[in-house]
Amino acid sequence: MRGVLRARGLIDGLGWGETLISKSPISFLEGVDPEQGKLIDKSHELFGLSINGKVIIFPHSVGSSVGAYVLYKLKKNGKAPSAIINLRSDNITVSGCAIANIPLVDMVEVLSLIREGEFIMVNGSNGSVIIY
Repeated sequence: MRGVLRARGLIDGLGWGETLISKSPISFLEGVDPEQGKLIDKSHELFGLSINGKVIIFPHSVGSSVGAYVLYKLKKNGKAPSAIINLRSDNITVSGCAIANIPLVDMVEVLSLIREGEFIMVNGSNGSVIIY
């Protein structure tokens, strides 16, 4: 184990996996294919990459509140991220994670310590992020 970071726990549960990091916000409604679990927004830095089973880290989501249902559909289709970390969560991400039972934290102390492709565990219940 490399370290434990404190965060604000928003949606309970445990999620673990490899990190996928975006410096850009994500539009779930127009930017993510819920059938494949891939980013389909050609202008997004993660275009073509799968979020399935990953811990995705991004600032916040953008777009329509219907994006919350895309998170639910991702979960229903077995293509959802295992957890989400935001810089500061918004209503779309919080409500989507709540209905899809995806652990969610934000406001992680020293978020810059988490690197791309690293294996981490997110505990939305107590607001911790463990870096392995």
